[in-house]
Amino acid sequence: MAAGSVAAAAAERGQGAITLTRADPADSRLAVLETAALLRELTAGMIRCTDFDQAVEQLARTTRSALPGVTYASVCFLRAGRPASVAASDPLVKDLDELQYASDGPAMTAIRDREIVLAAPRADSPRWQQWSRAAVDRGIRSVLCAPVDVDDEAIGAINLYADRDGTLGAGEQLTALLLAEHAGLLLAAVRDRRRDTTPGGPDGGRPEYGDVIGPAIGIVMTQRRCPAGEALAVLREAAEATAMPLPQVAERLVASVLRVDSQQR
Repeated sequence: MAAGSVAAAAAERGQGAITLTRADPADSRLAVLETAALLRELTAGMIRCTDFDQAVEQLARTTRSALPGVTYASVCFLRAGRPASVAASDPLVKDLDELQYASDGPAMTAIRDREIVLAAPRADSPRWQQWSRAAVDRGIRSVLCAPVDVDDEAIGAINLYADRDGTLGAGEQLTALLLAEHAGLLLAAVRDRRRDTTPGGPDGGRPEYGDVIGPAIGIVMTQRRCPAGEALAVLREAAEATAMPLPQVAERLVASVLRVDSQQR
């Protein structure tokens, strides 16, 4: 990150709250709180997982309940270059994921292009014809796929399915992006633990260092509309500027957002 961008993170030491400069002052505090709560739930569930597949199952369950109007959710990955549907909230969407491995579809497009894909399948859709017909037959009216990067061995997508038109839009795209960015960090952490069980240093730089890091990353991501890696860098810079451990900076940031919200109610 550029030095000027990192330096924009202002922090206070002592009894005061940690404050990070907002890129967009019009951001909704409610959206920040909801995102922090969602990422805290995701972190709390996945942080306890010791197996990659177990963590992906947890991710699918959390994703299913993340947004109102989402009927089904799935998480699919390419492992060693080969498709593998890892987890789904319902066999119906697992079948849809497996179908597009052979005929293409929105999840494969999101993985291949590394971009969010929002689509409304129709029986006569010229794009992904076989998959679209199957989706319509199963009552799917909207699908949102967000790419997830874990490491060189696993890349994939979080897929949200809705059985009503207009359920998935711009707000859901932002939430899906935040989920995908954060999930990639957590899944990488789970995989790292399998490779090396030695605890890290005291700065808590990886997501497994406590439930508070995840929500703090989510707050910064929402405020600045930046990727998870950049949000983590902002928190680290704030920790260096205040000579405090990263978990303490994160805890103060989350506490300050919650305190301000409660005072304005």
